[in-house]
Amino acid sequence: MFKSIAFSAAFLMSVATSLVAQTNINLGGVSVDTSAAIEVAADSLSVDQDTGTAVFVGNVVIGQGELRLSAGRVEVIYAEETSDIARLIASDNVMFVTATEAAEAQNADYDITSGMLTLTGNVLLTQGASAISAERMIVNVTDGTATMQGRVRTVFQQGTSQ
Repeated sequence: MFKSIAFSAAFLMSVATSLVAQTNINLGGVSVDTSAAIEVAADSLSVDQDTGTAVFVGNVVIGQGELRLSAGRVEVIYAEETSDIARLIASDNVMFVTATEAAEAQNADYDITSGMLTLTGNVLLTQGASAISAERMIVNVTDGTATMQGRVRTVFQQGTSQ
């Protein structure tokens, strides 16, 4: 379900060299074991066989390996041909967390088929004491690249152990 999603210091340093509102970033590092079991916990679940969707609502937490996704609501869309998960649409205070990084936003749309993850609405990405924020972040989880758009702001902590 989850492919390699990583937020490393290399991308933070590349942002420091660019002060434009749209920045291309190279993400590297932590990968998620896509063969690991997927665990989902939520307050409620609704399934619609006709549309091929499942909607988890209330304190949703999805885990695979060391990656955690939490949100108020997550819609799971299945591929018609294979019944595999094709897309996740999360809303209401979305958070992705790994052992070393965290990303939060109001909404997330993860197209598993294309490998594109789009976070929108007050996006905040943290690694240790460093942080970067924008209105939108588009991550290609297949090749580890990302673009942040919309009033990009960053804080770098120098000389501290992370």
